[in-house]
Amino acid sequence: MAPRDPLLSALKVCLLNLRSVDGHTVTDSNPHLSSCCQLLELVLRKGLQQPVLSLVHRDYWQCFEQLLCQDTCGRLYTVESAVEQTKACKKMLSAQGRGRYLIRLALGRKTLPQLIAHLLHTPRILEWYSPTFSIFRNEEFLEPFMSLLLVLSHMEFKLDLQNCSFLDDSWLLPVCETYEVVPCRDVGMVLSYLGGRVFLRDTISGSQADVDKFLRPGDVIDEINGTCLRNSKNGQAGIILSRLKGCPLSIRVVRWRAQDGTVFRPLIKPLRVLKMENPRLELGPAPCQQPAARDQRTSTPTQCLKEGRIVYIVQYLGAKNIGMFGTKEVLQYAISNVLQENLPSKEVLLDIQETHLTCTESSSKVLLCDHHYPYVSCVGRYAQPDGTILGFCVKNSPPETSKNFSCVVLKAGSPEECEAIVWRIATGFKHTEWFV
Repeated sequence: MAPRDPLLSALKVCLLNLRSVDGHTVTDSNPHLSSCCQLLELVLRKGLQQPVLSLVHRDYWQCFEQLLCQDTCGRLYTVESAVEQTKACKKMLSAQGRGRYLIRLALGRKTLPQLIAHLLHTPRILEWYSPTFSIFRNEEFLEPFMSLLLVLSHMEFKLDLQNCSFLDDSWLLPVCETYEVVPCRDVGMVLSYLGGRVFLRDTISGSQADVDKFLRPGDVIDEINGTCLRNSKNGQAGIILSRLKGCPLSIRVVRWRAQDGTVFRPLIKPLRVLKMENPRLELGPAPCQQPAARDQRTSTPTQCLKEGRIVYIVQYLGAKNIGMFGTKEVLQYAISNVLQENLPSKEVLLDIQETHLTCTESSSKVLLCDHHYPYVSCVGRYAQPDGTILGFCVKNSPPETSKNFSCVVLKAGSPEECEAIVWRIATGFKHTEWFV
């Protein structure tokens, strides 16, 4: 009976599981991806011998890195490109992290067989592996391993390579999201620096971050406008933000909660330290655990969550052109004119974002309006006993009607919610800066 290697047997089963998941593309959400990568890593480490007179631990990343130092004929461009891209990424600090990034990169590019083949044809590097224990030095094991790699190269992998800040510590991937911020005076983040990472300790009341409710205490600020904050020193994020004052910001955030709602394991220890620094720190509930707000008088939901933002479920009562003036003095008159049209109401999703607001019809998903804050001239509640109707005047965008304004009228689920919507729209003016 031919000998079997347990790693290869496990890898074969893992590949079958990868292909069994619905869909033809393997993404980071595939439950078998992490196991597949771990097995590939174990194969690459098996039989890798450590240098006798060296204090540096050798890992498989050094094998691929040394390929660029060898004067071999016909160097593969795919190998050189993958290794150089891995070296250029500043989010990994260890050989383990770079090796894991290289594996994920090669899976996405379908070049893992070429990487291994080039290593096998470089005798000086191959000598680092034990002829007794390594799969690479055993012909009976090498052939089935290369066959499995060929199967992998025929599969479609769509992986988020930017999500790599924790590959030094774990194959587990956190939840990453991007926070887009309009030009503002101050984002309002209180930061802590722990273990070379930038943690959000709190948000300043009334600031842009506090209003948007996108950031949560305990989250990690991973990038600001493409600048990596891995291994940051105290105050480095503040320096970057001061340089970008008045500019739009794109902040990449690593959530402290994992996809399943539990604490992301590599963050457990630093979060404990963060809690010791600030005993009043409260780590909020997971988004999936936040109940939708409900009207106190009915059981109809009036809010829902979309990408971490509160989206209001309101009634769209109509819109009407009101002429050349859109000041607050004409708002009550304009709302009254729209109501006199007595148009049928539509249930819409009012999404008040960082730079603009949108109204999307709930049933048909048709976009009814999309207005940036600089074009909204005023907003307010309608003066009537119910206290649930609000309106805002907006400048029409086509050039031929650039001097005209329209009034959009909405009905909220409660007076309190109506007031909250007016306040959030008005905050767009407070935190948005533009120059004439």
